[in-house]
Amino acid sequence: MPTVDRWLVVGLGNPGPEYAGNRHNAGFMVLDELAARAGGRFKVHRSRAEVLEGRVAGMPAVLAKPLSFMNLSGGPVKALADFHKVEPARVIVVHDELDIPYGALRAKLGGGDNGHNGLKSITKSLATRDYLRVRFGIGRPPGRMDAASFVLRDFATAERKDLAFLVDKAADVVESLIKAGLEPTQNAFHATDLNISGPPR
Repeated sequence: MPTVDRWLVVGLGNPGPEYAGNRHNAGFMVLDELAARAGGRFKVHRSRAEVLEGRVAGMPAVLAKPLSFMNLSGGPVKALADFHKVEPARVIVVHDELDIPYGALRAKLGGGDNGHNGLKSITKSLATRDYLRVRFGIGRPPGRMDAASFVLRDFATAERKDLAFLVDKAADVVESLIKAGLEPTQNAFHATDLNISGPPR
């Protein structure tokens, strides 16, 4: 039987210091903030993820950062969901999102992957799209820059001055999903976008 009150919160990114400041690692940044709030430290788990078991919004939660690189994120997520008996509806994935402007955060249940390889892998491994997502807007690449190159670049100087604030707000969105549910979270956070245009185009 599933453990009814446990959540699995996954931040997407690529492991290693060379990727730490990349836009693609926004999910890792948010998980680090949630870990700080939980007062714990990540430890390497046999699922090929850094894992912290603690409480988020007063509820038991497993925080996880897959160590498998982005396009193989589904394996660790599936292993952790099975190990902790967490149903997909109680899985929250935090990820960067090209189709949302920088400064915007969105929560949703299900939907497509919009070309995001981490989501694609998770959907395939869980055999469902019906898990929660916290979408961290990074905006579109400037000019003719390739999207794959854009996501693997660090946040621009202008973006970094608001980055800590946005990471903090994204962690608030995760807590709200657990505490209040999807619709109240959408009502509370979807109207609070920052007026940030992102890097010069």
